[in-house]
Amino acid sequence: MSISKVKFGVVVFPGSNCDHDAYHATKHVLHQDAEFLWHKDTDLKNSDVIILPGGFSYGDYLRTGAIARFSPIMNEVINFANNGGVVIGICNGFQVLCESGLLPGVLMRNESLLFACKHVSVRVEHNDSRFTSKHKAGDIISIPIAHGDGNYFAEPDIILSLEENQQILFRYSDSNGKISSEANPNGSVNNIAGIMNKNRNVMGMMPHPERACELELGSSDGKKIFESIINSFVLQTV
Repeated sequence: MSISKVKFGVVVFPGSNCDHDAYHATKHVLHQDAEFLWHKDTDLKNSDVIILPGGFSYGDYLRTGAIARFSPIMNEVINFANNGGVVIGICNGFQVLCESGLLPGVLMRNESLLFACKHVSVRVEHNDSRFTSKHKAGDIISIPIAHGDGNYFAEPDIILSLEENQQILFRYSDSNGKISSEANPNGSVNNIAGIMNKNRNVMGMMPHPERACELELGSSDGKKIFESIINSFVLQTV
């Protein structure tokens, strides 16, 4: 059965710097439809998936993601997500999702107080989600980070809920999958690198899968995350 391509809407805030990376990955590497969505837009242009990209939205003034949360486009993104639409926030996009209440918790300054920019190992915790179905639980992926405020924190009851509901999708680990403080680049509680909401349609992660879709960039491990999302739409039409 033939299906149409999945359409990715890539939101562009003033200060976004990974929007073109996300567009390139989805449009040119994965050969799907993609369109930029300006922060002042109030139309998601029939997007199937919304990407909130990395960068420094509104210069990260006040607090990372705090101003972007009030941009006109975010009202539409929040409504889209609350109605079951698929949303992925990467790095600064993860921060925006937390500020908007679509994901629990907050991203704070890295424990080292230094900007972290390097490839890290990340362990896939669960593969029964639309974001990780192309992986196996326990897979170790190599993926870059680039952030100064990636230290994920939430109150103990929220962390417990995330653990029990299998909402934690990615953890920082070593190359063998061992979870340790040494493998944690920012101090995130429980080495959390990415989570999803209870309804399992919104995901945020600090590492950059869009920068790991081609071997020429040092890793293509991020490609499976986008392939998982695309596959979830294929399964819906079968």
